Amino acid sequence: MQNHFELFGLPARFEVDMAALDTAYREVQGRVHPDRFVNATDAEKRVAMQWATRANEAYQTLRNPQKRAQYLCELNGVDLQTESNTAMPMAFLMQQMEWREALGDARAAKDAEALDELDAQVRGERKTMLAQVGKELDAGNYQKAAEGVRALMFLDKFGDEVQYAFEALES
Repeated sequence: MQNHFELFGLPARFEVDMAALDTAYREVQGRVHPDRFVNATDAEKRVAMQWATRANEAYQTLRNPQKRAQYLCELNGVDLQTESNTAMPMAFLMQQMEWREALGDARAAKDAEALDELDAQVRGERKTMLAQVGKELDAGNYQKAAEGVRALMFLDKFGDEVQYAFEALES
């Protein structure tokens, strides 16, 4: 079976030409869209639906940088061990602790400015980490990239907590 990159005729790299991805997706969808199979047999309709579903899943994976990074790691035989491997570099853990403390303080003080600052820091760190992961992936360092993907998952989860804190202030 083709991988997501092969399905759309793209090189299996972190850096993806989004315009080429969009064009290839529309072409694949055009070939397998259920409307083209109105007079087909049930089996042909089922196969077309499976292909349309697979194309949607592949497209969503490749459009999202974090999902794309995760997919590239897995495609190259690296298990992200998201459930079992939570080991992170000490500096990263210390940063997380500082942010958690700042989040707690901002919540307690109902300080929207502090939450804004924290949100900006997390988004900046996420952008930096994503660029680093992309470089590792395109250099073939999948194990190192997997560590970065796990860190991104932490950052996303913390970013969600910051957003929940904003929502709590607004209600």
